[in-house]
Amino acid sequence: MLWTLLLAALLLLLLQAQLNTCLRELCSGASPSPGNPPAPCDNPSPGNASQRLPGAIIIGVRKGGTRALLEMLSLHPSVAAAKAEVHFFNVDEHYRRGLAWYRAQMPLSLPGQLTVEKTPGYFSAPQAPGRVRAMDEGARLLLIVRDPAERLVSDYTQVLHNRRQRGKPYPPLEELLLEPHGGLDLTYKALQRSLYHLHLGRWLARFPRAQIHVVDGDALVRDPFPELQGAERFLGLPPRIAPSNFYFNATKGFYCLIPEGGHERCLDESKGRPHAPLSADARRKLCLYLRKPNRRFFRMVGRTLAWC
Repeated sequence: MLWTLLLAALLLLLLQAQLNTCLRELCSGASPSPGNPPAPCDNPSPGNASQRLPGAIIIGVRKGGTRALLEMLSLHPSVAAAKAEVHFFNVDEHYRRGLAWYRAQMPLSLPGQLTVEKTPGYFSAPQAPGRVRAMDEGARLLLIVRDPAERLVSDYTQVLHNRRQRGKPYPPLEELLLEPHGGLDLTYKALQRSLYHLHLGRWLARFPRAQIHVVDGDALVRDPFPELQGAERFLGLPPRIAPSNFYFNATKGFYCLIPEGGHERCLDESKGRPHAPLSADARRKLCLYLRKPNRRFFRMVGRTLAWC
């Protein structure tokens, strides 16, 4: 009995030491700078760490750069980022488990830290806006978008890759995108997901425009820092992310991250995967069809982006 108690006490001490180490790593680089308030991570106390509902959610779009945006935001010492997509608001089975289950999927955070979750499936799910508002009508929402034609091809490419890994066949892109007579198949799900104005309309029916921040995913790939500055301001975070946190990896063809006081890391190999082929004629038809939806989206967000 005595040995059991001693072993339990030793295990508890080891776990507490590990938590202290994790919190110190989380708060690296969090010392206050002139003109900025102290970061909430200063002098962390493990007893204050807990799982909290997210104060900000990256709601989409699928294949728009949501993972890159979350990883870059997690460079900020005041951000606690959920590691996996939770699919709470768009999967009925998960939603029925309740907010306590959702909170349990969040990372440990300290008082004053902002918990951020990302699930790109939220943006196009009709039930998601109302469910998010029911949780928190003041939630801050980040929407990262890219050229919808490129997003569609990337969407198809991911599904194709997943099918091939399972040894399953999948039709060529043009077979899914085009009808036999040559017109676009407007029921194709990847095309529906690229009609941003339809999905944004449902979110604007539940949230004021000021609570939805649009990130240009194409610009994030070209030069991450300006887009991250805008996201910091929107989230009310002190400016801590700097150009020195990024470097361009010529081999991969995109920017990798350098956390403050940490080791450089790149996004996983699925990022930058070569796209499936799409003929010039099919792309022309796709871009021509998307012109009107794109203009409607630009009017909704008050911003024009360089899309096809």
